Amino acid sequence: MRVSVCIDDLGGMMFNHRRVSRDREVIADVCRDTEDGRLYSSEYSASLFAESDIQPIAKADFLEVADDGDLCFVESDALMPYISKITVITVYKWNRRYPSDVKLDIDPEKSGFKLTSVTEFAGYSHEKITKEVYIK
Repeated sequence: MRVSVCIDDLGGMMFNHRRVSRDREVIADVCRDTEDGRLYSSEYSASLFAESDIQPIAKADFLEVADDGDLCFVESDALMPYISKITVITVYKWNRRYPSDVKLDIDPEKSGFKLTSVTEFAGYSHEKITKEVYIK
């Protein structure tokens, strides 16, 4: 299973109970990364994909049911319980700091993943978004 997450400079995924991940360019990039697999998300996250060509399979237990090759878009769920299933982690960084109340619960490099690529692109709402891809 592959996962994509959006964080701020301090690893925050949500702030004041709001998502960090609302940017249409990131959503478009996640859709491109879906490839031939399926895209899974929580029901909360599914609305981000309303205008895209790919609609996620929205389930409360999406991290449990996703198979190899599937991509999970994660906004607030813990990844550590699924670390043995995860083969790729894509991290989108906003290059900003928010007062987060939910943080990414793993450090990809400390969890056995290797950083394989770093790219930057302009988002819709953010001038610069950094995309890091980690592979186990």
